[in-house]
Amino acid sequence: MMALWIFVGVFAVVALGLIMWLIGAYNKLVRLRVDCDNGWSQIDVQLKRRYDLIPNLVETVKGYAGHEKETLDAVISARAKAVQTHDSASAGTAQMGRAEGELTQALGRLMVVAEAYPDLKANTNFMQLQEELTSTENKIGFSRQHYNDTVGRYETARQSFPVNIIAGMFNFDKRDYFEIEEPAAREAPKVSFS
Repeated sequence: MMALWIFVGVFAVVALGLIMWLIGAYNKLVRLRVDCDNGWSQIDVQLKRRYDLIPNLVETVKGYAGHEKETLDAVISARAKAVQTHDSASAGTAQMGRAEGELTQALGRLMVVAEAYPDLKANTNFMQLQEELTSTENKIGFSRQHYNDTVGRYETARQSFPVNIIAGMFNFDKRDYFEIEEPAAREAPKVSFS
């Protein structure tokens, strides 16, 4: 009889330990998923700020370099595509990366055009917009890095045994890194107007 009570006691301790481990593993996955969502929202904030700056920048450049219509149209088109992709509920991080890469390239071409206009480079409004854009590009870069770091931690936990069993049971889905696919778009646009 005593052996039965010992067996029941050991079984209860093991079962309680297993339940506590399951709860801990589940909560860790939830925390990491929330960190990913937070990281994505930080990118989202900076992208919206960037989208808001671009029309002002284009209008300022248009006043000095209106005949550069092709470049201005490319920036406007790339911005529209990026905003549309951003606002699409079905867009994934790969689509966002492509759209943002195209926008970064178009902005880079716009900055090259602006170099040819000394009056534009000296314009106070343009200089302020350029400074804000540079700051925003830096914040986007830091936000992307933070997001990708959180995705790395989440994916490591999600794919590690035995946590991967819990992740599968509770539908902790794979998260993609926010990558820019085009090599030319990996470089930040040059926005120096000295």
